[in-house]
Amino acid sequence: MAAAGGDGGAAAAAELGAAEGGGGPALAAAPSRAQVFATVVDTFLEKLVAAGSYQRFVNSYRCFYKLQPQLTRSIYDQFISQLQASIKEEIQEVKNEGNLEGLFSSLDKIVEEAKDREEPAWRPSGIPEDDVRSAMVPYLLKHRSHLRRVLREKEEQNRKVAESVLMGRDRIAELERLIQARQQAWQAINKEQRELIMTFQEPQ
Repeated sequence: MAAAGGDGGAAAAAELGAAEGGGGPALAAAPSRAQVFATVVDTFLEKLVAAGSYQRFVNSYRCFYKLQPQLTRSIYDQFISQLQASIKEEIQEVKNEGNLEGLFSSLDKIVEEAKDREEPAWRPSGIPEDDVRSAMVPYLLKHRSHLRRVLREKEEQNRKVAESVLMGRDRIAELERLIQARQQAWQAINKEQRELIMTFQEPQ
């Protein structure tokens, strides 16, 4: 009787949820792990761009911005675009090398199949401690190896990003030097022109 009552309560709850949802499913389907991972990556890129906003870029190179605002914006846009493309490429390589899409799909399938399981998994040896150890230790060792590889990749990625930033700064510094040299040359030419004009204006 208790079991029947429990089933009736669950059915009633499902019907109530369907009624409230306008005939739709009682609960919204949870996003897959691949979708969650993609969302995390997109959020990371958004925060990265926000952290390196154009205003902060301008504040760092205010003198150059005053001389060449359009060029400053162009350099910033190109830098952000290349940075995002580089990060996405690195993440895609990690996904491909680790077969993350397949792993995410397998995990989703395992979780979905485990929802209806009412009994614990069968233990071949009958000793839970040994079974847990034999099952978990290889997984943990593999997971540790994977995390170490990901850490190395992230460190390499950070190194590349730092190099890209330094290259951008060097390029801006070179442009500043070029602008200053051209300005000095223009001032020298202007001075020579004024002196030449003054020479012609002297009384005969």
